Amino acid sequence: MTNMTPASPTPAAKAKPRPRPQVMKLTEAAAQRIAELTRRADSEIVGLRVGIKNGGCAGQSYTVEYAHDVRPTDEVVEDKGVKILVDPKAVLFLLGTEMDYKADRMQAQFIFNNPNQTGACGCGESVQLTAAKVEG
Repeated sequence: MTNMTPASPTPAAKAKPRPRPQVMKLTEAAAQRIAELTRRADSEIVGLRVGIKNGGCAGQSYTVEYAHDVRPTDEVVEDKGVKILVDPKAVLFLLGTEMDYKADRMQAQFIFNNPNQTGACGCGESVQLTAAKVEG
């Protein structure tokens, strides 16, 4: 009778975990604005929390708020010296997004250049997003 127990894998045979892609990246303008907001905040904040909520003409909209703490489930993105905390429910919708900041005479706002955005409403307040296709 032969031994049917599988051989334990050798250390060299173990697959190394694939590095996780950074969910978002920031432009210099966005990083500078986040640093300014962090300095000027009334209370201590660790960065900005970014997420997505349901609602609006197109179905979803981006959310940006002060983050006073890092939650265990947050996806932490550190880029250009500032910190973004991504809501775990939004990660697949924000994968590959570049966050920018634009200011002109009429308005100032964060802009999301998101490859997962499939549409937007005419007023610019909401978007349609699909989850990123993750290979692997």
